[in-house]
Amino acid sequence: MTERKKPAGQPDKRRAIVAGALTLFARDGYTRASQDAIAAAAGVSNRTIYNHFTDKAELFQTVIQESTQRVADTMVDIIDRHLGKVVDLEADLIDFGLAWLGVLTSDLAPHFALIRQINAEMEHIPEAALKLWQENGPGRTRRELAERLRRIAKRGDLAIDDPVRAAGHLMLLISADNLTDRAALHDQDALRAMVTAGVHTFLYGYRRLATR
Repeated sequence: MTERKKPAGQPDKRRAIVAGALTLFARDGYTRASQDAIAAAAGVSNRTIYNHFTDKAELFQTVIQESTQRVADTMVDIIDRHLGKVVDLEADLIDFGLAWLGVLTSDLAPHFALIRQINAEMEHIPEAALKLWQENGPGRTRRELAERLRRIAKRGDLAIDDPVRAAGHLMLLISADNLTDRAALHDQDALRAMVTAGVHTFLYGYRRLATR
């Protein structure tokens, strides 16, 4: 992508453009979000958008990059906070799962709406943006979680041959009901029950392997 010189002294306008674009892309998807609508949401002119970004594809990639970075940083912090020093494995995994799913209804929620739009129109998304999201978002958080599980397994609490696969299992299990009933995310009792069931299933499989 050709490097463009961005106007000096306009960081607020750039932030407004990226924020407005995130809102529109999350609501309408990449294909349907028009530059006119993005300009209106950001409170700037089309010309101002072109002063900062070559086209919609570059703007979309920037939105993906910055939004993914914020979410991944948050997820990695949750991993470190809850699994960095494990005292009670089951309790710590449940607390981790609750914090992990809590991000979905936090102020980072627009990112996940954007990801749902990406999954719905995958064939229309610029390949560079897809690779950036997959590597720096799901890929990064899964690798970080895998490393924590590897350390837990090393001390003898779990038997894990493939930490990356185990991390994928844990992420899926703690959010299983969310795949069909997103309302569970807003019901604390349902959320805890979902996460607890997922953690029990995860531990049953991996701890069972450890006792064979």
